[in-house]
Amino acid sequence: MPETTHTWPSPCSPARRVGGTTVLELRGEIDIRTAPFVAARLDTLTSCPRPDLVLDLRGTTFIDCAGIGVLCRARNRVLARHGRLRLVSTDPRFPRILRAVRLADVFDVWTRLPKTATGPVAVAG
Repeated sequence: MPETTHTWPSPCSPARRVGGTTVLELRGEIDIRTAPFVAARLDTLTSCPRPDLVLDLRGTTFIDCAGIGVLCRARNRVLARHGRLRLVSTDPRFPRILRAVRLADVFDVWTRLPKTATGPVAVAG
């Protein structure tokens, strides 16, 4: 029987730099299958001193405990480097999920992109 290779669309768009802020759009499902890819991308984006990162979750359709763990890891890395992490979500379920896992007061959640993340754009690594 031939081996089947599954390919899924990437949960991360290319990051973009707006001023000193890096904006990364996450889309689709952030779960046990995609979490390692997202974690690796976030590790790269949070490796510099004082990272200013906005994660745009408006295109995310599902997030499980593995995805929440990735967000916590990114937050810890940002704070350890004296940076800033903001999440953007318009899904009313997302704050409920954060409250359920007692993380509602841990993340800075916005319903739209901050003004600092909506200016002229350059592609980031």
